[in-house]
Amino acid sequence: MKILYVGDVMGEMGIGVLEQELNGLRNEYAVDVVIAQAENTSNGKGINIADFQRLRKAGVDFCTGGNWSLHNSEIIQAMNDDSQPIIRPANYPSETPGKGFKYINTPKGRVLAISLLGHIVGKDADKPTDNPLQVVDAILEAEKDTEKVATVINFHGDFSSEKVVIGHFLDGRATLVVGDHWHVPTADFRVLPGGTAHMSDVGMCGALNASLGVKYDSVVPRWRDGTQTRNVLEENGQKQFNAVLVESNEHGLANSITYIRGILGQGYRDFKSFTV
Repeated sequence: MKILYVGDVMGEMGIGVLEQELNGLRNEYAVDVVIAQAENTSNGKGINIADFQRLRKAGVDFCTGGNWSLHNSEIIQAMNDDSQPIIRPANYPSETPGKGFKYINTPKGRVLAISLLGHIVGKDADKPTDNPLQVVDAILEAEKDTEKVATVINFHGDFSSEKVVIGHFLDGRATLVVGDHWHVPTADFRVLPGGTAHMSDVGMCGALNASLGVKYDSVVPRWRDGTQTRNVLEENGQKQFNAVLVESNEHGLANSITYIRGILGQGYRDFKSFTV
């Protein structure tokens, strides 16, 4: 089967890119299931019900989680519901609302989706999380006898060392282990020796000429002068689309991984793909 994992959907521009391009890309690449990182969808912080429905209408089958997943409380009911295609990180403490893994029903069979949170620097650095390696071990063991055609795991974290290590740790046990949260795509996409597709960070969907989707003018004074500013999302100019496409085999492992990058704006559209 073919699995398209879409990088962090950042605000209104990110949603707009998916609404404009996703159905065409599904047809072009004969995609069976689309999974998107949605924890930055609604004004950069979490996701509300209206935007969740917009992503679904745009062609997203399932939404993974990150450190902003629970910011909008109205989405928690959907995260608690096994029938709603959205999760938060599985290694939040056990009393945290929402679920960290669910199954996606596709025409080719069921896909297990798991979200994990790495060490997040900045103001989230001291928030409690369980050990992601122990948590994913427990989930995979508990679900080993459940019939599935693929397993997709996103690792939402800051440190490249963690992102590389968890890919190798899960090699041979998942179809795809993909990093997100940086919003900047890395060049290390490949199929690991045990058959798991891996990329340290898939990048984002949203504004191209911005600091990870945020206006430069709201970032530079804070950095240069120590001025207290709030992040203001960029809403104009060129847009970017970043995703990986994984083709899996009958063993639930990866035959190939393709990195897809698109730049759009003012009548300009350029999409490129790179396969290994």
